[in-house]
Amino acid sequence: MMATLLTSPDAVLVLRWLHVVGACAILGTGAGIAFFMAMAHRTKSAALIAHTATIVVIADWIFTASAVALQPVTGILLAQALGWRLSEGWILLSLALYLVAGAFWLPVVGMQTRMRDLARQAAKISRELPPEYHRLYRLWFAFGVPAFISVLAIIWLMLARPNLNL
Repeated sequence: MMATLLTSPDAVLVLRWLHVVGACAILGTGAGIAFFMAMAHRTKSAALIAHTATIVVIADWIFTASAVALQPVTGILLAQALGWRLSEGWILLSLALYLVAGAFWLPVVGMQTRMRDLARQAAKISRELPPEYHRLYRLWFAFGVPAFISVLAIIWLMLARPNLNL
């Protein structure tokens, strides 16, 4: 009964929609967070960076984390509904890239939180940002690049569904 419900045209459309919205949330939130953090960083204003980082951390937990948690669920259900094997090359590569993106994203959330705290402390005592902040920012940026590229590659794989023999 459940399998029949999940394969109905309406259910497939809803699953596809949820999966695409999740991908958009991950990509869009990631790009937005990177942009706003980079723009705040350029000001060198500890107060502005603290404020921006506060919002960024909240957005990452609300939007990115929820989409990241739901993406495998909608992906597996969609694949099953459409009769795709999870062992297909493009799906396996997508899953591998998903793990790569996650391995870089999880530390980034911690870095953002620490950068926020360092900026708050500097703003509170009217000091410049400490060297640890700048070190974390460079790491944050470096970790963001492979995570973002992985997400872009996953979206391409979802659209192109190339015939890969892995």
